[in-house]
Amino acid sequence: NHRSRQYGSSKYGISRTVRVMLDLINVWFLGTYSTRPIHVFGTLGLSSMAFGVLIGLYLSFIKIFLGESIGNRPLLLLAVLLVVIGVQLVTMGLLGEMITRTYYESQNKPIYVVREIVNDFVDEGDTV
Repeated sequence: NHRSRQYGSSKYGISRTVRVMLDLINVWFLGTYSTRPIHVFGTLGLSSMAFGVLIGLYLSFIKIFLGESIGNRPLLLLAVLLVVIGVQLVTMGLLGEMITRTYYESQNKPIYVVREIVNDFVDEGDTV
């Protein structure tokens, strides 16, 4: 349906295809989570903290019940690191949420749009 190239060769290679795929992922991510940063950072942070706590519980079991020293184990450092990173990620999500809300409020834009009101019962004096 398209005529063939007469001069030169196409510059569209595998590297450009990878960049297009990364751009598509970026657009999807920003479209999905731009107004909800706590969903991304909170999930990652809580997962990191949970994994760190599980490692810490394992090390506590070794220390308390088996009586072995855990001070020289790299798992101790990993447990502490994961908990600290988790706290930082959750905090970053909260800050991102505050920044997003401040931005939308300063632009007089709604953060969320109500698609459908399921129950239209409104008390006297309430506004929708």
